[in-house]
Amino acid sequence: MTTVNAGRASGAAKAARGVNLGVLFLIELAALAAVSYWGFTRDVRTPAAWLLGLGAPAVLVVLWALFGSPGASHKTRGAVRVAFEVLWFGAGVAALLLAGAPVPALVLAGVVVLSKGLAVLWHQ
Repeated sequence: MTTVNAGRASGAAKAARGVNLGVLFLIELAALAAVSYWGFTRDVRTPAAWLLGLGAPAVLVVLWALFGSPGASHKTRGAVRVAFEVLWFGAGVAALLLAGAPVPALVLAGVVVLSKGLAVLWHQ
């Protein structure tokens, strides 16, 4: 491989990693939106819907801040980290399923598996 081709390949890999970092952020937001959607679509009176629609993602935000974010006060690693992320992103997928949106749930699950798999492969 020539130096120019090697540089292009390296640049493409760097770009793909950058895109994946963006996707990782977007799936975090998607999980929050999914849980909020679930809360707002419950067949309850308006104040309870607001409580569920805003409270459920607030719980996820607190959990992410404590255990999932890069600046988390209680860093998780290894199997504990995997379990945390399965539960956290799984909450988004489950929320969509419970809200009657199976196709978006499957799309979210697929993107999470693909992006998280690449993140592990690329040490992101």
